[in-house]
Amino acid sequence: MTTQIKLGDITVDVVFKDIKNIHLSVNPPAGRVKISAPLRMNIDTIRVFAISKIGWIKQKQRKFQDQERETPREYLDLESHYVWGKRYLLKVIEVDEAPSVELKHKKMILQVRPGADDKKKQAIIDAWYRDQLKKAVPPIIATWEPVLGVKVERFFVQRMKTKWGSCNHKACSIRLNTELAKKPKECLEYTIVHEMTHLLEPTHNARFITLMDQFMPFWQFCKNKLNQLPVSHEEWVY
Repeated sequence: MTTQIKLGDITVDVVFKDIKNIHLSVNPPAGRVKISAPLRMNIDTIRVFAISKIGWIKQKQRKFQDQERETPREYLDLESHYVWGKRYLLKVIEVDEAPSVELKHKKMILQVRPGADDKKKQAIIDAWYRDQLKKAVPPIIATWEPVLGVKVERFFVQRMKTKWGSCNHKACSIRLNTELAKKPKECLEYTIVHEMTHLLEPTHNARFITLMDQFMPFWQFCKNKLNQLPVSHEEWVY
């Protein structure tokens, strides 16, 4: 069950779940606020909890609002595109052959059929990013499974509108945002470890933090780096 509460000009989405503890999150890029609460928790108790955290909420929202945004992509020559944190200048080549993307030196060469519009160019590049991520993920999972003592049954790569990743601990599966292919690989590794740790602890409680500190002592650095990098220009919908 879901509902909303208002704290002045701040809207809080409240989701009731089969959990023991209340959890508050402020999500990029717009700073949408979400509270996950135990099924039987009173809404007034949730409101009091949210009010007690109002300073922290506003601090997180300001941080997201100040974060650099990418300019809208136009898929023109010399436009900047990023792959694993490195900058490449786009070169569009029209040729009557199968579309493709290739990195050569510091250029991203996009081969399209004559007359291809922006949507088609975007679709080609988005599919290429998905492929890059699908290739990069399995060896990272394989490295960390024996460290964490867990088994990832399946992973999915898709465009996600509010998160870098998610975990279904019951199905032992994780989902990863295709935007991660644009970020440094240590950010991808951190996100994968974060989601794999949820197989041991589904919530972001003290135990989860302890486990992350144990498995990846530098995770806070990676998290901060990921959240400081430019995010997509679009306004994500929560």
